[in-house]
Amino acid sequence: MAMTTDTSAAPEPSFGERLRTGFGLLGPRHPRHTLTVEQADSLTLPIGDDGVVVGVNTEGQPAVLGVNRPTPYDMVLIGGLWTAQVLALRAAATGARVAVETGRAQAWMPMVHAMGGGQNGLAVYDVGRVPPQGASAGTPVLVVRDCGMRPPRGRVASAPWQSVLTLLPYLSPVAPRLMRQARLVGVQRVSPDEAAEIGRVLALPRPEIDSLPSLQDGVTLWCTDRDRQYVMTQATDAEVGLLGVARRMD
Repeated sequence: MAMTTDTSAAPEPSFGERLRTGFGLLGPRHPRHTLTVEQADSLTLPIGDDGVVVGVNTEGQPAVLGVNRPTPYDMVLIGGLWTAQVLALRAAATGARVAVETGRAQAWMPMVHAMGGGQNGLAVYDVGRVPPQGASAGTPVLVVRDCGMRPPRGRVASAPWQSVLTLLPYLSPVAPRLMRQARLVGVQRVSPDEAAEIGRVLALPRPEIDSLPSLQDGVTLWCTDRDRQYVMTQATDAEVGLLGVARRMD
């Protein structure tokens, strides 16, 4: 008859026995970390989409703009050069390459020099001279079109992983078309007449139309088809040193 050994009641080896038999040191003993269902909600973190932090919303929470997308993405900013430059700096800081198409290269050159002479993510081109950028998931691109009131049709359009931001200093005859084509529109302080036209194109409620002529420097109303947010862009010390304080006019 085969014999069996009952080990169910065998005592646990002592600390010294474990060392002698090669089982090593015992790990630390801590109480179990447990949470109730109600306590689990306290672990949520205020993290938004990946992208560029463009400022804070009316509740003081970070407002994030996802410029690196796998689909074409067109944006229009009716506002000041300062805000467009802050967005370009922050996009470059996330790893995107920034191509600036502009008729006022001198306004962008301090940024180019500060970032290593165009070797570290930001390059400036004359209007109509932006070469193909070769955007990809590994090297996303933001094209900033700073081409005045009537920007010509760009040679480099939005594409997968290549977003385009068109800066308009004021409302112009081409602005309604550009706003309708864009997936995101930012509006800074404008005149009452411009506010009324922008409100008509974007179907803004009356309180928001009335607010546009009195927006503070650095404040932008960002609009999509389904959402609108007032955002205050707050410059870092490094951005203030390079670009100065927030301003609507240049």
